[in-house]
Amino acid sequence: RLLRRVRDFADAAGKAIDKKVADNALARLDVDPTGLDALDRRYLFALVDTFQGGPVGVDTLAACLAEARDAVEEVIEPFLMQQGFVMRTPRGRVAALRAYQHLNRMPPVRPPEQQALFDPALPPED
Repeated sequence: RLLRRVRDFADAAGKAIDKKVADNALARLDVDPTGLDALDRRYLFALVDTFQGGPVGVDTLAACLAEARDAVEEVIEPFLMQQGFVMRTPRGRVAALRAYQHLNRMPPVRPPEQQALFDPALPPED
């Protein structure tokens, strides 16, 4: 999807796609260097700021974002999960450590027995 939009910007400018044209197009599309667009960031801010990182159900997130549940599950979440920003758990969606880092937020302090559950890349504290 983004590649087609970058191509459209390049065609409109009468230029070939190069790094400068791609960077300019992505900036105009409000896509950050990590590949997140405005809706992805809204999702992460809702999860981290509104719901303290989760767990929160998809229906609640969809209502908070004023988006359809299907859009959240099929459009927003796949990329965020692939990139390690969000995890699905049996209790709901949970912000991963990378989400907090990307948003310049401090992750919540969790009890040691929950730390490995929510941040599997980190060993539990002793």
